Amino acid sequence: MISRPLIGLALCASILGSAVPAFADTKLKIFVSSQHHPDVWRKVFDQYEAKTPGVKVTIEAGGNTSEAQAQYLNTVMSAKDTNLDVLMLDVIRPAQYAKAGWTSDFSDKDMSKFLPTYTEANTVDGKVVAIPAFADAMFLYYRKDLLDKYGIQPPKTWDELTAAAKKITQGEGRPDLQGLSFQGKAIEGAVCTFLLPYWSQGKTLVENGKLTFDHDAAVKSLALWKSFVDDGVAKKNISEVATDDTRKEFQAGNVVFAINWSYGWSSFQGKDSAVVGKVDVATLPSVTGGEQASCLGGWEFGVSAYSTHQEEARKLVEFLSSPEVSKFMAVNGALLPTYADLYKDADVTKAAPWFARALPVVETAKARPVTPRYNEVSETIRTTINAVLAGVSTPEEGASQIEARLKRILR
Repeated sequence: MISRPLIGLALCASILGSAVPAFADTKLKIFVSSQHHPDVWRKVFDQYEAKTPGVKVTIEAGGNTSEAQAQYLNTVMSAKDTNLDVLMLDVIRPAQYAKAGWTSDFSDKDMSKFLPTYTEANTVDGKVVAIPAFADAMFLYYRKDLLDKYGIQPPKTWDELTAAAKKITQGEGRPDLQGLSFQGKAIEGAVCTFLLPYWSQGKTLVENGKLTFDHDAAVKSLALWKSFVDDGVAKKNISEVATDDTRKEFQAGNVVFAINWSYGWSSFQGKDSAVVGKVDVATLPSVTGGEQASCLGGWEFGVSAYSTHQEEARKLVEFLSSPEVSKFMAVNGALLPTYADLYKDADVTKAAPWFARALPVVETAKARPVTPRYNEVSETIRTTINAVLAGVSTPEEGASQIEARLKRILR
């Protein structure tokens, strides 16, 4: 939980300083992912209620993974349930939900003030189908104290990371100290694992709904991750490691380099962390001769097409996606802002100094394929890279399997 006191409630109130239409006896229910501080969001909803008489906002929190949340929401939306009015969606979901007719159109919304990458991620067939809630991207967390001890700079390439990890783990002489932890389990995070070095080679996977798969780049990507296992940089059972496993292992002081989302930072500074004051972040490395690339994350607000309170739900989303609320959640919830200027805001950088270094990563992060059939694309990639890491398939076999399956999915 967040230890610093909640501040800046006036920021939330400011956007509501002018008269806001009241919708008498309106009850709105919003789905909020359980790992993204529903307690802090509650403070925002309280402010909205105080300034909007007659509107009550309740939270339905659930799922500690993107997959669990999607499974629940898919069931609710497939049933055309009117119980939920506003949905907090993983950035990979808007295209799917729009194609299914589950979310309302936001094409009249001015998206120009948001980080451009989120405009792209939330636009399907020229229509805005969701509004950014908060930003995210994958970062390279590293043990600054250990890099300093061995005179090593943050690696710019995966080769440099391999050399640094080996030098530090051998020097420390701890069998439990891993050089690198990443997501190898067959979960959504493993899709990003595959794409990081693939993108770094200048390749794309899907453009305008069409497959642009590069077989050789895929082989190199899969071979890179398997090499970390074979060389002892990553642990042998990395195929069993999920996102929060990486967070826990790094937090316990058992990892030199870790690939994870922004939520990890708060945990690394907490009272239960063994690495307080010993952590820093950097842009993820590139393949030699390639470009550094990160995987875009973040969450979006969508209005359920089955809500019986369309106008009221849209008003709530307008408020929740405002710069004032984005700042409030950055300061009090350590959630990355969706507005570029907030990364330099004095209140934000005081509460989370590392945000000042996060903007270049978020701005250059790449979105996973924007396609209504993303679930099938994701399953193909995450199960294949998991098999390669487990030694069931070779990188060459894995690349061929991905290519064949994606050709069927994205014809």
